[in-house]
Amino acid sequence: MRPRKIPQRKCVACQEMMSKKELIRIVRSPQGDIQIDLTGKKPGRGAYLHGKVSCFKLAKKSKAFERALKVPVSAEIYDRLEQDFIKVEDEFHAGKQLAGDDDDDE
Repeated sequence: MRPRKIPQRKCVACQEMMSKKELIRIVRSPQGDIQIDLTGKKPGRGAYLHGKVSCFKLAKKSKAFERALKVPVSAEIYDRLEQDFIKVEDEFHAGKQLAGDDDDDE
């Protein structure tokens, strides 16, 4: 039996390819809201980012979200996303650790 293919995504800031589970998704919903999606399942156009503040700051500086989400992103949205990103960073890393522990059992 062939091993399952692991979905790969590219960080919009540093351009490094990683598995989808190791990145945080920023999503632009069909209504135009831009928010963090830890589940990776919300509808809309997504951009992926490492779970590091340094990658977020690089994305902000290079306007990577504007290119990836194909809409202009105001400074207020970047500031709100940065605050949300800092809040969910620990939760994301904890979830990643739990997922890594589950993979070891198999």
